Amino acid sequence: MIYDRPYMQSEFERRQGSALHWILAVTIGGFVIQSILSAWFKIPLQDYLGMSVPGLLSGYVWTPLTYGFLHSTENPLHIILNVLCVYFLGREVLPLLGNKRFVLVYIAAIVLGGLAWLPVAWTVTGPGTMPLLVGCSAAVFALLTVFACFSPDRPITLLLFFILPVTVRPRILVYVAAGISAFFLLFFEVFGRSSIAHSSHLAGMAAGWLYFRFLHERTAEFGSMKASIEMPTWLKRKKKSVAETPFSVNVTGSRDIKAEVDRVLDKINAHGFGSLTDDERRILDSARDVLNKH
Repeated sequence: MIYDRPYMQSEFERRQGSALHWILAVTIGGFVIQSILSAWFKIPLQDYLGMSVPGLLSGYVWTPLTYGFLHSTENPLHIILNVLCVYFLGREVLPLLGNKRFVLVYIAAIVLGGLAWLPVAWTVTGPGTMPLLVGCSAAVFALLTVFACFSPDRPITLLLFFILPVTVRPRILVYVAAGISAFFLLFFEVFGRSSIAHSSHLAGMAAGWLYFRFLHERTAEFGSMKASIEMPTWLKRKKKSVAETPFSVNVTGSRDIKAEVDRVLDKINAHGFGSLTDDERRILDSARDVLNKH
């Protein structure tokens, strides 16, 4: 594994982990503040930072973003499950995207999830009913989709009902999650019979797939990684082949190798491990042996 190599540890691990750690800290901190204000001071923070139709009509234009950092104070499992999912999925996805793109996908999923939920909430909002959206579930589904695009057939084990271990492939998990969310959206949520924002979940999955399909693949410098979760062929747009300029470097000493490794690590930090060319990956492999000799 790349993280077992000496030049990939310490400073690089700290930089790569910062985005995930900050997101988790803000999410948990938001829940703590929300709970304290609600229990001790009777201030419903979710009325001002959570997303709702009345809130947007009142000018709370920041709520399509801030709702993703609040959770239900009445159901602790809401934040526990979301935080665990963000943590475990984030550990897998962050090294592939890098800090900047990880945050981009996370924020885009939350905003898109809120905007997709809005028209559904608008149809069911009426006297005595004011749907409120809180939680980072849209971002969770986005991270799951991105992970499935990178590793569609990598077996993962889940605890069904926290008891039964079930092994499933990420591609299948995404298909099943999309099918369940679409079913409950069409037959429950649009009629106001569901407290779960399935529309937001679907939008989060769309955000993850759109990022991988139209941003990651277009900016990656190698062509071996393609989205394994595909849209129907009639929705695809033909892509023009672009000639790839080979990258080569001649490193003879430890200083030269260290300079090249630093450049490659900076690239990973900015664009993710998936943006490396085959030659740059070989540099990391060969650098380990050379640096160990010195």
